[in-house]
Formats: sequence, C-alpha cells, structure tokens
Amino acid sequence: MLSANLKKLRDSQKLTQADVADRIGVARTTYAMYEQGKREPDIDTINKIASYYKVTTDYLLGRSDSPTPSSIDKDEEAFQAFSNDPSLQKWYKDLPKSKEEDLRLLRDMWETINRNK
Repeated sequence: MLSANLKKLRDSQKLTQADVADRIGVARTTYAMYEQGKREPDIDTINKIASYYKVTTDYLLGRSDSPTPSSIDKDEEAFQAFSNDPSLQKWYKDLPKSKEEDLRLLRDMWETINRNK
C-alpha cells in the first residue's frame, strides 16, 4: 500500500522521483525502490514524506483512506493531551465522582468562560 500511495501522491502533484527524493534527502534510486515496493523507508523518512505531502503517516501506510486527519482524530488527540497532563489528572479522575449539581455548576462556569473569550 505504501508504494501505491507514494506513486499516487507524486503523480497527483506532477513531480519526478528526483524531485521528491531531493526534498526528503534520499537518492532517487532509493525513492524509486520505495515506489516499487522493493524497499521500505525508515520511520524518519516516512515522517519526512508525510510532512512533504502534508498527509498522515496512517494514510501513507494504508491504515487510513483519508490523507488528512479527521476532526474526530484531532479532537481525540486534544483530549488525550488533556487527560495525560499530570497537572490535570487528579481533577480529571475526580470528575466522575462529583455530584450532579456540582457538574451542572461546572458546565455553567465553562460556558460562561467560553462566551467571554
């Protein structure tokens, strides 16, 4: 799947193998082997290719049909960053134990904060 996606992306932008190889810092013959499926790029090179084409590594590797992350993925990523923040973990873990009335107040306060931005 990687090889097909590489070729499709390159062709869609009307680039040569040499163009892409120069941009990601590999020899043209090396890049050609990636497209032919005769060689696999290392993780650093996969990241460079994804950055160059502005696509996700999941798309390059065939784990997603979408070249860009969906908003759900972005929301999930933001939530994970929030929930893994050590300074917020205690608050986050205590939240489900809160009384419904306290949760309602918290929601109201949060809506007020967002309205005032």
